[in-house]
Amino acid sequence: MALWHAADHAGASAVLVTIPHHCTQAGALFDSMYELAARHDVIIGAAGSSLVSNKTVQRVVREGGRFLSLPLSSNDGNSVLTYDFMTMDPQEADVLSQNMRAVLRGADTLRVTTPAGTDLTFGKKGRAPNIFHGLADTPGKIGSSSFEIYIGMEETKTNGHAVIDGSLGYLGVPSSPIHAEYRDGVLVEIEDSESGRKLREYMDGFSDPGIYVAGEFGIGLNKKSRCRGACYIEDESAYGTFHIGMGRNLALGGVHDAKGHFDLVFCKPTIYADGVILMKDGSIQ
Repeated sequence: MALWHAADHAGASAVLVTIPHHCTQAGALFDSMYELAARHDVIIGAAGSSLVSNKTVQRVVREGGRFLSLPLSSNDGNSVLTYDFMTMDPQEADVLSQNMRAVLRGADTLRVTTPAGTDLTFGKKGRAPNIFHGLADTPGKIGSSSFEIYIGMEETKTNGHAVIDGSLGYLGVPSSPIHAEYRDGVLVEIEDSESGRKLREYMDGFSDPGIYVAGEFGIGLNKKSRCRGACYIEDESAYGTFHIGMGRNLALGGVHDAKGHFDLVFCKPTIYADGVILMKDGSIQ
């Protein structure tokens, strides 16, 4: 309601659409609202979960609309709008990312290692890097409160060993790092531990094998974020982390559809783009 009143005060003709609390797949529900969304210039996705990667957003943006993703989910009972990471300067994030984006544009493959033991390769041929930094200020633009470089990765090219030691998206920080295996773009093995079982149960809850596809590669840019499990959008945007977006990557530059999207966050990555080091142990080079 605060957002609705602010939009009304700014002179917009604002329409508020609420998503029922029992709706576990908000993205699927939003996909059914294309006709409504298409009649508006600006959409703010201030829902509990992210609405950024779905068919409606993809179509609206392609037709000149603007979409700002503002997920409000938190695990500590506090409003996301009161978190310090919300005050990160968009221009600082833009400058911070420029060299990395320049190298990424010309690269076909990525490799990531971490001190915890992750060693993964990704394919991005034909997939351009983009940036989220809080702005959807021009027609045809997607913005997000998650400050990150994002790439809709080739859906069949992710391979290797992962040790998930940062965050499990909406589930927060795992009680212990989770060992997992990717093969030909699919998460094929998850460690049989307390945290691993929790992750598998959550993913199986989508009732869609497409959620096991690695669809997005992200690099956190927000120096005011901390990966602490209180808020998934803060976790995935934290500087010094990278994340793998599982499931749907429509509107992120990919072609994979699924019943949902969420992120697995890793700490202190060393990132190579065609052999060029972009980040070393979580620090941009």
